[in-house]
Amino acid sequence: MKIAIMGAGLSGLACGITLEKHGMSPTIFERRGVVGDRFVNGEIMLSILNRPINNSIGYLSEEYGIHLKPTGNIKELRIFSENKEASIKGQLGFSNIRGRDEDSYEMQLYKQFRGNVVFNSRYTYEELLQDFTHVILATGDAADAKKIQNYKEELTVTIRGVMVEGDFDRYKAAAWLDNNFAPQGYGYCIPISEEEANIVIAYPDYPHNKEMDINQLWSNFYDRACRDLKQDLRITDKFEITRYIIGMCQYPRIGNTFFVGNNFGSIMPFLGFGQFAAILTGVYGAKDILGQGKYEELTNHLRKSYNNSLVLRRSLEKLNNQKLDLLVGSMNNRVVERIFNTKHADPLRYLAYLLRPLSRK
Repeated sequence: MKIAIMGAGLSGLACGITLEKHGMSPTIFERRGVVGDRFVNGEIMLSILNRPINNSIGYLSEEYGIHLKPTGNIKELRIFSENKEASIKGQLGFSNIRGRDEDSYEMQLYKQFRGNVVFNSRYTYEELLQDFTHVILATGDAADAKKIQNYKEELTVTIRGVMVEGDFDRYKAAAWLDNNFAPQGYGYCIPISEEEANIVIAYPDYPHNKEMDINQLWSNFYDRACRDLKQDLRITDKFEITRYIIGMCQYPRIGNTFFVGNNFGSIMPFLGFGQFAAILTGVYGAKDILGQGKYEELTNHLRKSYNNSLVLRRSLEKLNNQKLDLLVGSMNNRVVERIFNTKHADPLRYLAYLLRPLSRK
């Protein structure tokens, strides 16, 4: 077998590492000049999105020999709405760095892959099909999956974020639900060290939201973040993404082509994170090639989590600021904290159930 992996991101590298551990030598084709050649930002592997797996970092290490070092484990999540605040504590997940940083997850995986990476690749998917028996589509976006007409797009999102300097606790993250600056979306703060954090707003590109002035939205959020975090944040870098696609492929495998990462649909719609799912799709694609399972069956639980996450997002999008205040105000109780910390297989269903009365018009 000749195996081509198109993309040296989380899913592509995870696939390559897994194949190598079983004696195969895939070739990775990366269109950029280095691994992780993109803006630096912070992200979270939020445990509630990965149930029934509770310790995602330990699971990847013990089950698949993929070793990642997060920047911190999140022990507290502060949630703000327009007029309310809640605090949820527990083992909530892990924070990490992405992009052009020596400690990013991409670089950590790259150091574990011993095979050949062709950088600055201009090979197309169609060209790789001619020369290889198997192609892993791991390009980091859904463009090729859409081109093959194997992708259902649910929504696109506008994202603006900055890196800031300040005084942070690496074990605490923050999120905002406020239509004044993130209409039908959210804002968040993820520390990546004691001195640096990433603050972001993300909201869907629905027609009525496109009329919004993103500069004014951002100004509203930045002022609010400084106030809630009780410090003047100094911006050191910034980024913006428009029309960031969230959706899922219809068929995980077509012939000997495997759709992994964002081509599969690893981004969880609820909060826009999907690193754990992306890595698992790469591993599962490799396991299918190795004869250790069927990719469609291995990814069934990821599709289920995606669908539950989408239901939760759709429910949140229906809430105005008054109802968001009611929601956040109700989070300061043990029931909600138990949902975030439960090892139950499907806690997203509980959250969607709690939201259902608020989402009714």
